[in-house]
Amino acid sequence: MNEQTAIHAQADQLGAALAKGPRGLIIDGKTVQAQSGKTFATVNPATGQEICQVAHGDAADVDLAVRAARRALEDPSWRNMSAVDRSKVLNRLADLIERDAAELAVLECMDNGKPAALTQAVEIEGSIKTFRYFAGWPTKFGGETLPVSPRSGAQILNYTVREPVGVCGLIVPWNYPMSMAAWKVAPALAAGCTVILKPAEQTPLTALRLAELALEAGVPPGVFNVITGFGEAGAALVDHHGVDKVAFTGSTAVGKAIVRGATGNLKKVSLELGGKSPQIVLPDADLDAAAASIAAGIFFNQGQTCTAGSRLYAHSSINDELLSRIADQAAQLTIGNGLDEGVNFGPLVSQEQWDQVNSYVDIGKNEGADIMIGGSRPTGMDDGFFFEPTIMRNAGPDMRIVREEIFGPVLSALSWDDVDDLVTQANDSDFGLSAGIWTNDIKQGHRLAGAVKAGTVWINCFNLVDNATPFGGFKQSGWGREHGRQSMELYSEIKSVWVNLS
Repeated sequence: MNEQTAIHAQADQLGAALAKGPRGLIIDGKTVQAQSGKTFATVNPATGQEICQVAHGDAADVDLAVRAARRALEDPSWRNMSAVDRSKVLNRLADLIERDAAELAVLECMDNGKPAALTQAVEIEGSIKTFRYFAGWPTKFGGETLPVSPRSGAQILNYTVREPVGVCGLIVPWNYPMSMAAWKVAPALAAGCTVILKPAEQTPLTALRLAELALEAGVPPGVFNVITGFGEAGAALVDHHGVDKVAFTGSTAVGKAIVRGATGNLKKVSLELGGKSPQIVLPDADLDAAAASIAAGIFFNQGQTCTAGSRLYAHSSINDELLSRIADQAAQLTIGNGLDEGVNFGPLVSQEQWDQVNSYVDIGKNEGADIMIGGSRPTGMDDGFFFEPTIMRNAGPDMRIVREEIFGPVLSALSWDDVDDLVTQANDSDFGLSAGIWTNDIKQGHRLAGAVKAGTVWINCFNLVDNATPFGGFKQSGWGREHGRQSMELYSEIKSVWVNLS
């Protein structure tokens, strides 16, 4: 059996198993149906067909999950677990993800639409790395002894300790379902918190499987709960006074609603929100390297990426040539069902997302931009939510396609001549998540990196991330940073202890 036959066989097996009955919630270590008895369909974006029914959780189910998480937070089996043992549990979870990698990759492909080869490389391998990385933190994350001088002659010992922030509501998006869950679950568990994970309604399946694997790895019941459902479930999680922290990845509009909802008990909030990342190309840049990376930066995952390099600012002297090379890169993409051999460009996640992307293309045309390539559904692909890689050239700085996040495979192309005007345009955005700079003048690259307002700047590369380095945005792209020590700090409280030794 070759690899592609094995992938389709795995998909058939998963489909048959999932069709046997609704997938339940994970609460207090058990699989349960929603108290209302309601379910909803999760759909394969490549076919538009239902995969299975999933429990439709709501506020009542959230309350049960929060109560379970609060009990687990105080249970000695978790509260008193040593740092070494917590590390072992996280490493066992990584081992189990690795064991089931092929199944998880196909499951994510079916539910999200991303080609199976990419779900394997990005979602599954990325999740394994995330859990292994944060498995190293419990034995290294602590407080310190501080020199203090409260009054003359006093002998005072002052030290700090790190304690778990408590019960965490983790709300993750549909564009990278499993890896985004790992980004939040791994540091939360490493810090000793308990969690309620709320996956996007479009992509609930790998979140449920991840919680099952966590139980198998030795995470105590109630520590890792999953509520599937729609916006009202997420809102109930944000509003619940038994939740100490909310971590959210998604749109800026929803992020603002979360901030408002969190005021009831002033729970901690961290947000990774929208982006409209500029790709800045200087006239001395390596155009082949830039074109390949810019194409990947906007067309990878069908443009459904918060860091997507969706605004191109190319120097006027190389603008036409660069656009031609980016179009050549787009032409090499193979569009189709992610389970099929050679496919590296799948569908958008839903009809709703397809409609949004299509409407922005119409808006761009009406505002005066030209469609260089793409702009519609690929010929012969009426099933599924496919949208062509699209370049809109002659865009203007005030156009909506330049200012608003499209979240699809649409590149808005502008040109520039004056570097000061370029910086002004690049920074003239509500967002500040990331930016790319392409130049062989490293001094100019560093100067521009300092001038651009973004949480991550890539010079002569794009979309590189690593668990060791902080990730997050300026302005309306969010609050806080994921990855690294900064992520551990998000899931902990610091306590200062004073001891009179006089």
